[in-house]
Amino acid sequence: MNPPAPGLRIVLDTNVWLDWLVFDDPRVRPILTAAGEGQVRLFLDAPCADELMRALGYAFRGKRLALGDRQDLFTRCRNRAQWWETGVGGAGMELPACRDPDDQKFLQLSLSCDAHALVTRDRALLDLDRRRALRPRFRVLTPLQATRMIEDARPTCGDAAINFSRCHA
Repeated sequence: MNPPAPGLRIVLDTNVWLDWLVFDDPRVRPILTAAGEGQVRLFLDAPCADELMRALGYAFRGKRLALGDRQDLFTRCRNRAQWWETGVGGAGMELPACRDPDDQKFLQLSLSCDAHALVTRDRALLDLDRRRALRPRFRVLTPLQATRMIEDARPTCGDAAINFSRCHA
């Protein structure tokens, strides 16, 4: 059984993981910093992990990563993310079909782990959010939008608790 997680619950798609692991993209750093501070919980499941491992085997800027480097990067990901058994949770909502069937796994994980947001740069996934197809369950956000959501959810001095309900608005 998957335990509930405090803080904002976020799923990153493969390209956002790569932005952090391979390219050290500054747009993704605040999300990972918040995860390191415990304000954000990142989630990963077997289908998403399999895709990430395959993607780490691709050539980046004309160069393939050595197997050991790919394994090290994947370990960094696993150390930052909470493992989730997809299929637990998420009852009561039918998911829209993605234009790219390979993206469906991210929607399924987001629903299953009761994520506040799926973070992506994928236009087809972002269109689902613009159409409000997944609300009120979770949002589909760019890394910059997710950073704003995290900043908005930060407690101010003296706050005893954080109310994350507005993240689903």
